Parts: sequence; structure tokens; C-alpha cells
Amino acid sequence: MNKNPVLDARNVVDELFPQARWAILTGSVITSARTLGSDLDIVVLLPDGDPQAPHRDSRRYRGWPVELFVHDEQTLRHYLATELAARKPHLHRMLGTGVALTGDPVMWQERCAKVLAGGPPPLTEAERDRARYGLTDLLDDLVHAVDPGERTVIAATAWQAAGECTLSLAGRWTGGGKWLLRELRQWDPAVADDWLAARQDPAGYIRQLLERHGGPLFEGYRAVGERAGNAETGTPTRVPVG
Repeated sequence: MNKNPVLDARNVVDELFPQARWAILTGSVITSARTLGSDLDIVVLLPDGDPQAPHRDSRRYRGWPVELFVHDEQTLRHYLATELAARKPHLHRMLGTGVALTGDPVMWQERCAKVLAGGPPPLTEAERDRARYGLTDLLDDLVHAVDPGERTVIAATAWQAAGECTLSLAGRWTGGGKWLLRELRQWDPAVADDWLAARQDPAGYIRQLLERHGGPLFEGYRAVGERAGNAETGTPTRVPVG
């Protein structure tokens, strides 16, 4: 734990990407949440059109596990935009909370910090209905499951979905893994505790969540699918709604 993560991360970038426009170290390794297993999460911006962009690289360096997220400006903009639609601001958080290693990423850091503070785009009515429908379907499966193994799997899936929907229906960022819990705790520690307590049997939690957002939704639910062009003829093809 006496190793210097900033110095070692800077050396990684210098060795692998001397052409980098800038690089940022981010993640728990630069916070009080650092553990013996913390890795060096590094975002690297290469010159436009660099053939190495984009890619992700996992390796070890001086005893550190290292995760490199390598982009040029075009690919960085693309992935940031994709995150907004998913409401999971992984890359925004990396840039908005990281430490500069080389170059001048301040413009990107400020832009991403502003997006994080502003929250995700509001759910459309169709997205809210889809969330309610999905939770209703999972709740029905959970309540009527008779096979113990299937019920365990359904409960785990429903619990995860309930945590994500809690945040998205409240107009908050969501996340995966530990970031789902961190986002819940940041929004409302009491809700996070209730969600954790429902891990083995999330049915009651889901019922309460649905009631706060219009109730269960099954009858009358209708989702319109998209059309995709046929690869050979270019004619539209109906895509099933998943």
C-alpha cells in the first residue's frame, strides 16, 4: 500500500503511449476506498485517427492490476453518448473524478463533471412503462415459481432489476455491481438499506416500488418495435420486441 499509484500510472502511459494527448487516473485507487485489490484505471486520449483507438487493455505493472481505456476524440465522444442513453455514466465518472497524468484533460473533466451533476435525461413515458412492465413480469414469475432453483435465479434477477429501476424511475444515474449500491446510497441511504434487506425475497420491495410509480403494468401494455433494413434488399424488416 506504500506504492505511488499516480507515479506508476504515469509511467505506464509514458511507456505505452508516448503520443498520448492526455491521460487520467481514476477509480478507488485515488480515494479513501482504496484496497489491496484496487487497480489502476487509466483513460488515455490518443491523437485523432490513431489506429490503436479504441481498445481496452488489461495487464499488470509493478504489481498493480492495470485497466487501460484507450480512445481518440471521435471514439470518446461516441462512448460518452452511448452511456447517456443507458444512464450508466461509467466513463463520465472516470473522467469527471480522475487525476490528470499527462497533457491537459481539463475541458473533458469539467464537461463530464457537469453531466454527472446534472443527472441523466428523464425517462420517456414509454421507458417508464417498459420498466413497470418488466418489474411486473418478474414479480409474477417470482410469486408463482415452484422450483427452488428457478426461484433463486428469478429472485436474484428481480432484485437487481429492482435496484436499477429504483434509480432510473427516480431520475437518477444507475450502475452495475458495486456502483449500483453506491448510487443508491448516494441518493437515499434508507432506500439502499431496504433494497439490501430484500435480497433473498424482493417481492415486497418490488410491490412497493411499483405502487410509487403507477402500479403494476400488464394488461394494455404495448411496445412498438423498430424496423431494420434487410442486408440484401434494403427493405425494412420488423424486429421483434424483446
